[in-house]
Amino acid sequence: MAKELNEKVLKDLKAKYDSDRTAKAVRRALNKTDVLDLAAVQENANKVQHNFEINIDTMKATSQGNSGRCWIFAATNFLREETAKKCNIKDFELSQNYVSFWDKLEKINWTMESIIKLKDVDWDDRTLMWVLQNGINDGGQWDMFAAIIKKYGAVPLSAFPETYASGHTRSWTSLVNRRLRKFASDVQRNNDDADKIAELKEKCLEELYSFSVSCFGEVPETFDFEYTDKDNKYHIDRGLTPKTFYEKYVGLDLDDYASLITSPTKDKPYHERFTVNFVGNVVGYPVVYLNLTMDELKDAIVAQLKDGQIVWFGSDVGRWGDRKTGVWDMNNFDLGSLFDLDVSMTKEDSLYYCESAMNHAMCITGVTFDENGAPDKWKIENSWGDEMGNKGYYLASSEWFDTYVFQAVVNKKYLPKEIVDCLSKEPVELNPWDPMGTLAD
Repeated sequence: MAKELNEKVLKDLKAKYDSDRTAKAVRRALNKTDVLDLAAVQENANKVQHNFEINIDTMKATSQGNSGRCWIFAATNFLREETAKKCNIKDFELSQNYVSFWDKLEKINWTMESIIKLKDVDWDDRTLMWVLQNGINDGGQWDMFAAIIKKYGAVPLSAFPETYASGHTRSWTSLVNRRLRKFASDVQRNNDDADKIAELKEKCLEELYSFSVSCFGEVPETFDFEYTDKDNKYHIDRGLTPKTFYEKYVGLDLDDYASLITSPTKDKPYHERFTVNFVGNVVGYPVVYLNLTMDELKDAIVAQLKDGQIVWFGSDVGRWGDRKTGVWDMNNFDLGSLFDLDVSMTKEDSLYYCESAMNHAMCITGVTFDENGAPDKWKIENSWGDEMGNKGYYLASSEWFDTYVFQAVVNKKYLPKEIVDCLSKEPVELNPWDPMGTLAD
């Protein structure tokens, strides 16, 4: 039988608190101070300096604005380094808005197809509710980015720049999801009429395409690529299409890269592949991962860094981060000295019980090793602009990395043969609400 918070329980709690002199001092301090500011560990600063043994020279940090497109910014930051090498240029950005436009349109189609697939279930079916409650958002995964590039190519930022809506996506997202929920109700009322459903989809797609173009711009079919290189020499390449630009000025075969996760949960054996139902954007391009141990994941990341190429990765950035100094470290804050709170959990339990999951994508651009040769701290290129952190770059300690990193994308050539062989395994299907189905935003 449930126990209420009766008068005796509340009196006992108050008496115990009133007898705690430390709690009273903390209350006074917190009257005008943030909890984390009060708990900051000043003496930790010397242990997390922004110096790295492997330090790949990369370009100025980008800014995703008030949007959840970190996965796109991280991925285009990864690709733009190839363009910079080919063109000998100092500063360059691929159009994040271009990738985002096609991602959003494909997500609209993906969601409508999901609704049609679920047309015969009850309105309160858990999967349908998941589809409608999550709806369209800015977030994504590496495989979703790769699907867009393979289908649509890429363009420079100059060919398709940002708009107000591309950097402030809340209004667009809200209206699109309202229209898709209306589509779901229309489909369920006509679930036995295939022709009517096709008509409803065509009308909804036409409306949302028009709305998206109005918000984000009309994507270019051809454009000129114009730039000045480091030697101050002018270049122009006329009449490119997004696909010819990608082939000529980026050129990476994204099929050479494997999406790797590290999930220490009992339901996901290591060296098995997984896919998540109803998570994706382009129909026919599923999101698929291979689960590795953390040591295997770090070995692959280090191998790619040593060869001079940065690494796209996904983590939980909501824990133990100091955005001002640009440091993610478990020792940034000493909450134990201020509060009697036990928040310790294993990585496995954090995934099982909704405490942690991948929610942000960035690029690893450097690493330092300890006296035993193990990674000790990591250099991170973020997409929150250059006014935070170390000019937009961040540092992750080894302990933080092991605890809060969940995914990385690495070229298959840096993986041992026995791991490459695992990439051909048939993926196990996961529920949409599985922690590995979370999107980076």
